[in-house]
Amino acid sequence: MSARPAIFFDRDGTLNEEVGYVCQPSDVRLLPGAAEAVRLCNARGVWAIVVTNQAAVARGLVTPRRLAEIHERLRSLLAAGGAYLDAIHYCPHHPTAGRPPYRLDCRCRKPGPGMIEAACGAMEVDLARSCVIGDKLSDMGLARAVGIKGILVRTGYGRDSEARAGPEDAPDHVADDVFTAVKWALEHVCLAGLRAQP
Repeated sequence: MSARPAIFFDRDGTLNEEVGYVCQPSDVRLLPGAAEAVRLCNARGVWAIVVTNQAAVARGLVTPRRLAEIHERLRSLLAAGGAYLDAIHYCPHHPTAGRPPYRLDCRCRKPGPGMIEAACGAMEVDLARSCVIGDKLSDMGLARAVGIKGILVRTGYGRDSEARAGPEDAPDHVADDVFTAVKWALEHVCLAGLRAQP
């Protein structure tokens, strides 16, 4: 199989509502347009991959098993909207909180590149035609760390992030929500220069 572009989605505040720490599956509530956004990736042959910092594990608020249940809930809600994720990568670490093995200054915590590196190691990703969509400056920093476009959404912490962005973490594009972000990404990054699929 030839390499395909990917959209790397942040989770909280991008696909589902920002509620602080998501500690229970019932805390997961999709944002408007989230299922449609992921379904559009599925239809256009673009990998839909979640990359999410989950320091709640390091802080002892969520076990890895419970986090798996939370992600199953996310997948279930997307499936109800006819959409699916190709992969979920998460960082359970925090540099100063919690105890080993999760208290760790790691490479995978955004804006570090580790989760995208792991995704590219597991799947055939055309990184040059890929991008990150998220609501935080750490998402934009992740995009910069791997040399791809970063799209900031105004949901979650997005409006505050937009106001605070500096030259080192400025987004390449700002969208009101994840659906409009995906539409822009497909046209200008992932499928740019290709004949649009029906």
